[in-house]
Amino acid sequence: MKGKRRWLPVLAAAVVIVAAGGGIAWALAGRNSRTAAETLEAYIEALNHGEYEAMYQMLDGESRKETDEETFTERNGNIYEGIEAENITVEILEEGKENKTSGRTTQRLTYQMSMDTIAGELSFRQTAVFHRDGREDYLLSWDDSLIFPDLQSTDRVRVETLDAQRGSIYDRNGILLAGQGVASSVGLVPGKMSEDPAEDLQKLAELLDTTVETIENRLSASWVQEDSFVPIREIKKSGLDMEVLGKASLNQPSEDSLEGQLLAIPGVMITDVSERVYPLGEAAAHLVGYVQNITAEELEEHEGEGYTADSVLGKSGVESLYEEELRGTSGCQIMIVDEDGADKELVLRKEAVDGTDITLTVGADLQRKLYEQYQDDQSVSVAMNPKTGEVLALVSTPSYDNNLFLLGMSENTWNSLSEDEAQPMLNRFRAAFVPGSSFKPVIAGIGITAGVLDPEEDFGAAGTSWQKDESWGSYYVTTLHATNLANLENAMVLSDNIYFARAALKIGQDTLTEQMDRLGFNERVPFDIWTTESSYANEEGEWSEIQLADTGYGQGQLLVNPLHLAAIYTAFANGGDMIQPYLRVTEDQQPAVWVEQAFSEEAAETVKNDMIQVIEDPEGTAHGCRIEGVTLAGKTGTAEIKDSQEDTSGTELGWLGILTPDNGEQDAFLLMTMVEDVKDRGGSGYVVSKTMEILPELLAE
Repeated sequence: MKGKRRWLPVLAAAVVIVAAGGGIAWALAGRNSRTAAETLEAYIEALNHGEYEAMYQMLDGESRKETDEETFTERNGNIYEGIEAENITVEILEEGKENKTSGRTTQRLTYQMSMDTIAGELSFRQTAVFHRDGREDYLLSWDDSLIFPDLQSTDRVRVETLDAQRGSIYDRNGILLAGQGVASSVGLVPGKMSEDPAEDLQKLAELLDTTVETIENRLSASWVQEDSFVPIREIKKSGLDMEVLGKASLNQPSEDSLEGQLLAIPGVMITDVSERVYPLGEAAAHLVGYVQNITAEELEEHEGEGYTADSVLGKSGVESLYEEELRGTSGCQIMIVDEDGADKELVLRKEAVDGTDITLTVGADLQRKLYEQYQDDQSVSVAMNPKTGEVLALVSTPSYDNNLFLLGMSENTWNSLSEDEAQPMLNRFRAAFVPGSSFKPVIAGIGITAGVLDPEEDFGAAGTSWQKDESWGSYYVTTLHATNLANLENAMVLSDNIYFARAALKIGQDTLTEQMDRLGFNERVPFDIWTTESSYANEEGEWSEIQLADTGYGQGQLLVNPLHLAAIYTAFANGGDMIQPYLRVTEDQQPAVWVEQAFSEEAAETVKNDMIQVIEDPEGTAHGCRIEGVTLAGKTGTAEIKDSQEDTSGTELGWLGILTPDNGEQDAFLLMTMVEDVKDRGGSGYVVSKTMEILPELLAE
């Protein structure tokens, strides 16, 4: 019946499935035998269920003589399950005439076979021959070509994953922060090693931070021959330069370099390998993050998302943040290969889709300079454009080399990082800290905006120690510099704790908490990277009068994230509007206001001018950052971390927030820096001096 089409996705009404010894048996309702079409349908239904034994029972006698059940079951199972075949259907295109010869009836069916596979939808035209003797069921004449038209019994089917190129990460100027580059693979050629290599192996183990046992295990692998290159470990390519986008320098290694010492060992060979690289290393590790091979648990967690056992996964930083876009989508191909393993025919191919490149607002040079300035400190630096919200640098020190997570990290190296008291793995720009006096501009802005703080009001001289009344017992607010005319400008210039404690009491808890909530406290900063929420009270939200006073000068229970504080400072350069920070460069990205009129225009202008005096006035706490001909506004802060007012064993955090208050979008700059453990190192003065060493260079960029 030429031209007749029949879809056979499910059983015909006359056929009923029943369980039969773990397989599928078929009973005909009111019929003496099964037609060829019904046998094909039953065969495909069994195939969809993975019932290969039941499929074998539908083969004719000649086919069973050619292929035993075990071979048939294993062959079909390996292929169909290997290509992850699902939703298998056939559409009969043509039913040939029944031909009877010597009591046997033969019929040909031409059909279109379709299925979903690991490489996509597969469809092909096929013809099958069916036989029946007398009134028995039609049985299938089977050979390997019924799996794929050109598949022969000696052929194999190979499934290959086509890896997608992971997207690169660039800085604002196109400099590579993460992407494909060159690493060095250090290995041994057994035939070129010393006759007694024990001493050489010990030296090699020490240079590569591994063990002799590990090296010997690699050398003893079954595939190793005398002329084999046996890789031991990958190391960072000598001369890796971010300016050439991850391409390594071709300079010959010196004798005292790591490569030079390695090459001096007989049998050692170093080859270039393609590897994801992080050219800035420690300078941007907390920001960029790293990838690692996916674990079995992660593979299960991301089931159905296209990951394989060979995939890598972003584990931290931008690598994790933009994982979905960076990773791309792996491709796949199904190939028929001959008995020697040579490619014979491509059955189906799904192309890999490379990941998307990401461009960040940060500048690699600024990131590196800030890191180098504070690499020996426990610190955080946030640089941003206060007009646009572009984050120009996010630096946390001390740091770690994120290349090690790809090249291989020894147990000794990991232990040294995880056990280091300075916590190089801690990402400090995501944490929250006591802000100290760097919070005073915020208190001033809130007070003026609320109409309860008059900048010209003289609170009266209070010396260097003050308490509201005797109800405070032995507790006093202390300050280093007393103000004789206790108005806002003098208090800001000299960083008078007493003035701001009294200002906080005047503002009152209700107004202060209401306004701090408007500024983004107790909520996430709307930023690509998750940061700890800033907070101002304990879980119960209750403040004592003393805690309210302490909050006025950035102490009490106040904790602020450095990026959040930098964002608040942008209000002093934007007439009171607080700008939202952002990290990724996109075509349609525009400056966005996070909090409109976070401070009134009057408050923002007043506080800005007072912060300018903090730098311009010779007595100002940030006067050390004054640059002739450049207008800067800033505020220092020294936060005390101690158990009680009498505690002398605590530590101090040094802060400095500094910005260009009147510059346009193109050259506006804001830098917020916090350094831990500045006690006996000058407090916030330490940060001022360190910042001044690089500030002219940063502003000139």
